[in-house]
Amino acid sequence: MIRVEFLGPIQKEPLEVNITNLSELAKLLQDDAELSQWLENSAVAVNDTLVCSLEYALKDGDKVSLLPPVCGG
Repeated sequence: MIRVEFLGPIQKEPLEVNITNLSELAKLLQDDAELSQWLENSAVAVNDTLVCSLEYALKDGDKVSLLPPVCGG
């Protein structure tokens, strides 16, 4: 099971999903109107390490974090 966390202004509870890569996660999240607006601009971390490829392989117990852009000073 993969745990998906939504950080910053994304107001969603964590999800537990059975997926094998980030591409599968992207497909799942695109169906959610609230989340789809964040997908293009958000960074993704797996186990607290930023990743760039949607083909990044996931294994049982991994934590995926969706990191939206934030503004601060």
